[in-house]
This record gives sequence, structure tokens and C-alpha cells, in this order.
Amino acid sequence: MLKHGVINPLNVFGLRQISHCPPHFEQVSFDCNTTEKVLTDWIYENLAGRFYIGQTTVSRYPDTTKSTFIQTLVAFETASEASYFSLFLPQINIPKTLW
Repeated sequence: MLKHGVINPLNVFGLRQISHCPPHFEQVSFDCNTTEKVLTDWIYENLAGRFYIGQTTVSRYPDTTKSTFIQTLVAFETASEASYFSLFLPQINIPKTLW
């Protein structure tokens, strides 16, 4: 964790944020009101494992194809980090105009 001054080997070698979402990652999808930089900065500061940030298509009603929406997908290798992120998401995901 960056805020405790601990050096993370994944950060040093640039392996922390990955460009694809493996199937074993725990996923959190939500309507994003903030920037991706705010999300990644919070993750780098408060968590230690590998993560993925991207977009996903979500269908509100599975029987129709007309009601699909794009949401932000954040996935974590460690399930406990996904839970921690989900708990703090209301404080992180605020529009910049409310800062």
C-alpha cells in the first residue's frame, strides 16, 4: 500500500494493472460518475493486488437486446479487495462537480 510506504513488487515491474480481465477475477460493475484516474489512484493507494479497469455491456432485462447499457468494470484478483472497493465505492464514485 502506497500510503504506508510499503514497496509493492507488482508496482515496480508494472504488473499491477492488467489490460484484460481474467475469468477468476472478482468483478464489480457500476455506473461511473468519476474519472478512471480517480479510481486507479485510490486502488494504488489503498490496495495491493492486481486489478483490471474497463467497460462492460450490461443488460437490464435478459430477454430483450434493446435494453443494454455500458458500465465501468473493475475486477480484482483478491476477493477481499473487491469487497473493500465495493464498500468505499460510494465515497469514490462522486462527480467532480461535488468536490
